[in-house]
Amino acid sequence: MTPPPTPQPGEAVRLRFAPEGRAARLRFALQGRPLVWSALRRAERVSADLNVQERFHLQQEISRQVLGHLGVQLDVRGLENIGPGPYLIAPLHEGIADVLCLLQLPLPMRFVARREIFGWPSVGAAITRLGHLPIDPEHLLGGFRDLWRGTSAILGGGESVVVFPQGTVVGIQADFQRGVFEVARRVGAAILPVALSGTHRIWEHPFAPTLRYGQPVALTVLPPISARTLQTAHLDTLRVQTRQAVKAAALAPGLPPPRFFDPDRDGYWDGFRLVIDPDFSTLAARMERHRAALLTGTA
Repeated sequence: MTPPPTPQPGEAVRLRFAPEGRAARLRFALQGRPLVWSALRRAERVSADLNVQERFHLQQEISRQVLGHLGVQLDVRGLENIGPGPYLIAPLHEGIADVLCLLQLPLPMRFVARREIFGWPSVGAAITRLGHLPIDPEHLLGGFRDLWRGTSAILGGGESVVVFPQGTVVGIQADFQRGVFEVARRVGAAILPVALSGTHRIWEHPFAPTLRYGQPVALTVLPPISARTLQTAHLDTLRVQTRQAVKAAALAPGLPPPRFFDPDRDGYWDGFRLVIDPDFSTLAARMERHRAALLTGTA
């Protein structure tokens, strides 16, 4: 089986939506598409000096409208674990719909995103205007510097910062990167881990344009990792413990299943920093063999 071509960093993106079924196509054409583009245009036109609460309420309202139109069945658990913040929020990452679901948490927040997303049609202008943070994760030193400085400034203004520690939407087997833990230590912030599952079924971009209505999504907020713990703990041990706890929450019985990466279906994403969680040992070994073959020219 030949996998679909995977995007490369910096590649131009065409945003496509292919609703499943005739009724869904009609519904999206008449209501969904106008709603999405109207929301993006509204975000593009907001004041340049938007304050924290104005941004919070605008983003929540837009996400609620889009989730409502799509009929997303959002099951939110663990709200008792949320304090006043601000936090570095560290969620699992399955797709663009993660953002809409996370915005329903009772915290003002901004998102860290790959720099090329800021060049997407309409989306880029909207998230730039809303003050979200672009980074280039393929450039380790520059990407970490931008993450550190930008996060420090946003937290200082009283907003939480969402950093997806997997750095990719390929599936639950992607490992957690160290950056969010290192930044949290440097800026003296707590981390709020969040398990998400089911969002990949809403819109399958970048793997396919498939769009589905009425999908169940589980969002589970785990207890925060205090700033004190981050100052004293061994960061790599803490990274592994957090990764395992978040993924165990996403895989709990009765919740929508998370996305699982299959290179034969999804491609290998060779242009990206993709590391497989060693707890998924079979896939991790397979990816190591693939990377080794690339280096030797035998792939």
